[in-house]
Amino acid sequence: MGRRSQADRDAITVEIGYAVFSGTLAAALVFGAVAGPALLFELPHRVERALTMAGGILAAAVFALRATHLLWRFARRPDNDGA
Repeated sequence: MGRRSQADRDAITVEIGYAVFSGTLAAALVFGAVAGPALLFELPHRVERALTMAGGILAAAVFALRATHLLWRFARRPDNDGA
């Protein structure tokens, strides 16, 4: 396993940044879709709390899955040499 070039390190940094940004955007969309009605409409307190909690849990899961998927896909690219 050799040393990584500056271009390889830059590519990894850009890919990590993209994974975080993309995961955050996807999580925000999921949170808005699930918890949005609780924030926009007057609902019973238990329903608001359940929707907000479910939205947070699903958003965290979507972020983790999206970021992990992107980084695994990047690591398996043929031009990556196992980096």
